[in-house]
Parts: sequence; structure tokens; C-alpha cells
Amino acid sequence: MIGEYNTQRPFIILKEYGRNVQKLIEYIRSVPDKDKRTELAYTLIELIKQLTPSIKDQPENPQRIWDDLYIIADFNLDINNPYPVPERDILFKKPERVEYPKNDVRFKHYGKNIEKLVTEALKLEDAQEREDAIIYLGKLMKTFYSNWNKETIDDSVILKDIQLMSGGALNMTIDKVREDNLFEKLYKERKKVRPQGGGGQHGGGQRFQGQGGNGGGGHRPFNKNKGGNFRNKRRDQ
Repeated sequence: MIGEYNTQRPFIILKEYGRNVQKLIEYIRSVPDKDKRTELAYTLIELIKQLTPSIKDQPENPQRIWDDLYIIADFNLDINNPYPVPERDILFKKPERVEYPKNDVRFKHYGKNIEKLVTEALKLEDAQEREDAIIYLGKLMKTFYSNWNKETIDDSVILKDIQLMSGGALNMTIDKVREDNLFEKLYKERKKVRPQGGGGQHGGGQRFQGQGGNGGGGHRPFNKNKGGNFRNKRRDQ
């Protein structure tokens, strides 16, 4: 006796249900009485729930199984469906094509949002607000660059990039930036340095790394509020 190969059998429409479910639906279609077809369809639905673990674990959408019966039956199934009969055009409608953004990003290591922030900063008329915007942009750009390249970037390069993106409208001297360390990265954890020498009032005490003490030679203390006005202004919009 010659065996029956899968290549000679009808194509399985929904493989998750298997060939036997497809054969049972074909049988239900052949039953002449509509009430009997409906009764058999309900029985098949319960059988599918037991045989298909993926459906058994997701009982929140029972209509899906009924829709699948119509799909397997090629929408030729006349029964008393407890749900609206699905429409072929809606089920097989292709999703609309999502266009990929075509906007060119000049500095990919900063990201497109930095350019948007520069555009917002150009709308500011107050000189102090513009300065706050430059400082906040510098902090962000230094942070994003480090995340992208895992290395530091000189503040002069950041200033130059801000000038390029703003068409030369946003300016600040590099001496001012370096004097107060205005472009220190956001979200940077400051590590405390253990006191060297005595621990008294004149013995050095604990200081944040990168800041000078009351003696000479250190940098000026970093002002955490620099650029905060522009940041808060953006959040309120």
C-alpha cells in the first residue's frame, strides 16, 4: 500500500491548530443542518482549547478562536457565531508602511534631540537664559558623547559644535567654561577623597574630587545650578 505524503495533502492554513482540526472544520461544513453545525463548532472550540496550550494560557480573547475557524474554512462557514463574523479584507489588510525618518543628524554622537534643544535655545531673548541654555546643552553633549565613545571630549570642541548647530548665535568663552567647570557631565557620581594628614579644621578635611579646598591651587567649586533654569524651562513646556 502506497503511503500518503504531506506534499500530496491539502495545505495547512493555520499550522498552530494542525491538520486534524482543519479536517474537522471541513466535516462541519459538510453537515446540512445549521444547528448541528453550530453544535459541532462549539465542541471543536472546546477541543481546541484543550489541545492548544498557547490558547489555553491566553483565555482573555475567546473571539480569536472563532475567527480562526472562519479563516481555516476560507470564510465559508454558516453557523450561529456568538461573535460578529470577521471580514476577509480586514483580517488580511496589510499595515500601512511606516516611513523611516529621513532627517539627517549632523552629530550622531549627540543625537537629534540636541539639535531640537538648540533650536529652542535660539528662541530665548534674555542673555542669562541663553547662557543657561548653553551650559545645559554642554552638560548634555558631554554626557552623550561619553556614552557614545566611552571617552571624554574637550570643552572647546563642545563649544564649537554648539556654535555650528546654532549658526554662531550661541557663544561663550572657553575660559569661562573651564574656570567653573560648567560642562561637567550630568549624572556623574562625585567620589569623596580621604583626608590626607590631619583631620582637623586646618588639616585638609574631606573634599569632593576635582574641587579645591580653602587653600590655593584648586578649581573653583562647581555650581550645580548652572544651566538649571533652561532645564526647568524645558520641563514646564
